[in-house]
Amino acid sequence: MFGLVVRFTCKDETAAAAFDDLVARTGEQIRANEPGTVVYAVHRVDGLPLQRIFYELYRDKAAFDEHESNDYVRAFLAERDDYLSATEVDFLDLVSAKGVDGEH
Repeated sequence: MFGLVVRFTCKDETAAAAFDDLVARTGEQIRANEPGTVVYAVHRVDGLPLQRIFYELYRDKAAFDEHESNDYVRAFLAERDDYLSATEVDFLDLVSAKGVDGEH
């Protein structure tokens, strides 16, 4: 498994709404086209209306690389900065899990 957590901070409420729309459109494509993407979850942060947390879990690094190469993901990456004031990324090494195969 290969995973990451990303914290996005939107510029303002208008930007947050546009970012959420971009996320929804991109998520539809991810669900339809990426069997190697095990979990792609997007969360709002309680009490922090401009924050979004992405939790992404891929079958392996190759599945992540394939995800990143898709046209709709590249479009997301190009457009997202219009709406964001900050991005923080943590790459993860799965130790234990429920609901996903923990084998590497």
